[in-house]
Amino acid sequence: MGLTAAAIKAGLDDLAASDMKLAEEIARIGYPEPRLRDRGYKTMLRTIVGQQVSVAAATSMWTKLEAELGSEFTPSCLLARDFDTLRACGLSRQKQGYARSLCELVQTGEVNFDALPAGDEEAIAELIKVKGIGRWSAEIYLLFAEGRGDMWPAGDLAVQEGVKRLLELDERPTEKELRVIGEQWSPHRGAMAIWVWHFYANPAL
Repeated sequence: MGLTAAAIKAGLDDLAASDMKLAEEIARIGYPEPRLRDRGYKTMLRTIVGQQVSVAAATSMWTKLEAELGSEFTPSCLLARDFDTLRACGLSRQKQGYARSLCELVQTGEVNFDALPAGDEEAIAELIKVKGIGRWSAEIYLLFAEGRGDMWPAGDLAVQEGVKRLLELDERPTEKELRVIGEQWSPHRGAMAIWVWHFYANPAL
């Protein structure tokens, strides 16, 4: 499970104690709601299902997939279905390839969602073994499902735009630049990322 509301608040309060600008903005828009996901391969599978489609389309596909496989399905259940069966659930050839990669790695134990490495970079490296899962998806999983407090999804456009506005930068920082900028918020970069999404969603003064 991800960072709780209390953990987010504690992290942000610690940062705001030495950052007047951040403290002022928190006072203006408040604290964000937590973003919580269940731990396990199904959350990553749902990420794959939802890639590059609308929320409505992703929900429809997931509903059909659960109807076909059962709500408590295992990786072997998906692997046992043929192309046409999964296609009827809405999964394209590419999504099926990614889903099968995930389920195969889980089934063989090469990726173990119950015992990912304690080190963040090591955990990211394990997750991106899955076809279709890049660093951003891995970071989002580790933040929302495992609550890793120093996770910093610097490749996220909303985080980049939010930091640009917060720090009054002339241009949106690149992922590489944002990783450097984010070092000032360690070890609470996870709470900061969640707050920056909240900040980005609120209109400027």
